[in-house]
Amino acid sequence: MDKSVIIQLAEKYRNWGRWGPEDELGTLNFVTPEKVTRACSLVKKGRVFSLAIPFDATGPQHPSPTNRRFNPIHVMLRTGGDAFAQGEPPIMASSDDMVSMPLQCATQWDSLAHVFYRGTMYNNRPATLVTGTGAEKNSIDRTKDRMAGRGVLLDVARHKGARWLEPGYAITAQDLDDCARRQRVQVEQGDFLLVRTGHQTLCRSRGDWGEYAGGDAPGLSLMTVPWLHEKEVASVASDTWGVEVRPNEVPDVRQPWHAVVIPNLGLAVGEIFHLDELAEACAADGVYEFLFVAPPIPITRAVGSPVNPMAIK
Repeated sequence: MDKSVIIQLAEKYRNWGRWGPEDELGTLNFVTPEKVTRACSLVKKGRVFSLAIPFDATGPQHPSPTNRRFNPIHVMLRTGGDAFAQGEPPIMASSDDMVSMPLQCATQWDSLAHVFYRGTMYNNRPATLVTGTGAEKNSIDRTKDRMAGRGVLLDVARHKGARWLEPGYAITAQDLDDCARRQRVQVEQGDFLLVRTGHQTLCRSRGDWGEYAGGDAPGLSLMTVPWLHEKEVASVASDTWGVEVRPNEVPDVRQPWHAVVIPNLGLAVGEIFHLDELAEACAADGVYEFLFVAPPIPITRAVGSPVNPMAIK
């Protein structure tokens, strides 16, 4: 593939103006109150699965010239020992702490201000609206009450009979259709689609993250864009660092799938989701749909947010 494929997909499947000139939600508009109500009815057992990895110093980031992100740094501001600093401890004392981290260093959502296409972000807004003080439009806080609805897991690795897909494997639309058919689940308008590649399973089997952050990985092919547009999903999240296949399919464009789906489709994208425990439960009961709840932290003008997504069966 070359850059012409990106341009063709971006212009053909663009959602600019679809929900009006002021829209900052993109495909999250597909999540209606009726769909949320229906999603709530999917809870049968009350089993809750956290889809977040730990936010700590052992995370997947390794800073490099192409990756400025680092793992969370946790610092205590007050400790239990401080209660004894003045001698006899008071009736009430407390501890306090803080975290310093990039908002997209672990399980996280990208906002629609995160990626630009030819100097433009979602809904035909100039990239210059993202300044040193943050994003004037398309920031993550706009979605604070929208990340809830029907979740669907497509366990592509299990469908392929593998513990994990090999790095560099490009998941096709046919793979997604075949996986859904085998799991007896339909991907519908407004769904929060979770795609499991098993890449985190591979990392755990090796005992370290390795080149997980920014390295080669299985993921969605650029040619899944028509499928995603047709299905009208609300979001796509995966267990990899960047959802799309790496090495990238257009060699001279970094993250070409991102360049199409975020600024053009207005697709909500989630990365570094932990899906293994949910996948085991879905395989055991044969049910691959559930209530999905994953609100971002409403950080004003931010272009991403850490999240602890929940799948409730």
